[in-house]
Amino acid sequence: MKDSKIYKIALGLATVCLVVALVMALTGNLSQAGPFFIAFFAGLAIGFRGYERFRGFSYTVMIFAAVTAALYYPQYFVEVNGFKFAVLITPLIQLIMFGMGTSMSVQDFVGVARMPKGVIVGLLCQFTIMPFLGFGIASVSGFPPEIAAGIILIGCSPSGLASNVMNYLAKANLALSITITALATLLAPLFTPLLMSLLAGALVEINVLDMMWDIVKMVIIPIGAGLLFNKLLHGKAKWLDEAMPLVSMFGIAFIIVIITAAGRDSLLDIGGMLILLVLVHNLAGYTLGYWGGRLFRMDERDCRTIAIEVGMQNGGLASAIAKEMGKIATVGLAPAVFGPLMNITGSILASYWHRKPPVGDLDEQLDKDEVELVKR
Repeated sequence: MKDSKIYKIALGLATVCLVVALVMALTGNLSQAGPFFIAFFAGLAIGFRGYERFRGFSYTVMIFAAVTAALYYPQYFVEVNGFKFAVLITPLIQLIMFGMGTSMSVQDFVGVARMPKGVIVGLLCQFTIMPFLGFGIASVSGFPPEIAAGIILIGCSPSGLASNVMNYLAKANLALSITITALATLLAPLFTPLLMSLLAGALVEINVLDMMWDIVKMVIIPIGAGLLFNKLLHGKAKWLDEAMPLVSMFGIAFIIVIITAAGRDSLLDIGGMLILLVLVHNLAGYTLGYWGGRLFRMDERDCRTIAIEVGMQNGGLASAIAKEMGKIATVGLAPAVFGPLMNITGSILASYWHRKPPVGDLDEQLDKDEVELVKR
């Protein structure tokens, strides 16, 4: 009961802060409204924890609080005493990828043999739909070349661990999701640089070999170390299993904040349009991914899986690639915006599908019922 009261108080304070912030904004004091907007998002995130239906949005709303802080007070998130926070991006991604490796095993790749069609279709959709969608959106955006290249970069990136969570919630094919994510991530050192060179080469200089090595050291080596750790010390470091999800969430949030602070001026100029185009990119990915599965006559659960795998990209990896390119404040903007947005849309889509049993499941149940009738 006491906890319930805390959550309600948090929501009440969030409401008050939002009203104050909006009044200040409407009266020409938007530059002074920062603390109230930050408090609104923070209170909302805490309040959401008290309600099962909204709990999944708490992390994303807290990211909005951090991003708002970065927009209002960028000086605290760019560097301190000469130390630039951007240098932490690559190590954070390596740590997150190591954590991904510790949660994987050889069994995650057995799915290729069990369901080769689903894996092949998923990977085909992954490395065609989002890259070419990104190219089309970037071409009509009117953005400066480097910012437009960031839209293509997020499209050329593999799916991330968040897609596995959303597929689980959506009652999709979790085994297929894990296999596609793992293989897409391992294939990223090859496909991401080649696609970037093909689609974004006219916008920004792409050194294919350098980008390949950057992704290898950020993805392949840490995941390999994580797999080895899992094999040798499986079950002996439970604290690590519990800590890594929290480390991953903090790492992604911190990366987004650093990029937001670095690219603040550009975001203030084109932020609204960038959010809109990134949202279109994300939603079109879900839609075309789903119908791509339908085109290849996949069942409902597999179509849902492919839709989420295609629509949800590894924004953290894309941000780290932008950092390695030396263009965190421009190429890194679209990935930073894409991450929080995809968590919101992915949660909504997963919740919708969770309440709507896959047609395949119903058909399977009907087949079982028919067998029982025949036996009788």
